[in-house]
Amino acid sequence: MIKKESKNVARLRRHARVRKSISGTPECPRLNVFRSNKEIYVQVIDDINKVTLVSSSSKNLKVNGGNIDGAKAVGKDIALKCKKAKIEKVVFDRGGYLYHGRVAALAASARENGLEF
Repeated sequence: MIKKESKNVARLRRHARVRKSISGTPECPRLNVFRSNKEIYVQVIDDINKVTLVSSSSKNLKVNGGNIDGAKAVGKDIALKCKKAKIEKVVFDRGGYLYHGRVAALAASARENGLEF
């Protein structure tokens, strides 16, 4: 009998596969997304210097991160923080999640507010 791997193990395998080719630089950092059932978190990371430049989450904004409206609010907030930090272009790292639902809403909101992927 073949044992099926859990959703999170499969996500981590996808994330590791994507991370082999995606890396953030000081000029074009990596926008990383983490999604839990209740919250959504996003960081802009410079992988060369191993430092988080900007971050935002539904928890900090006091919005419901378990829905699309919360993800849109986080996307808008991260785009505004990136503008303030003079970051215009990023590489999008979806963290192994499907580009669908909350992840897609966050990305679309960040793009609408001036962040380039």
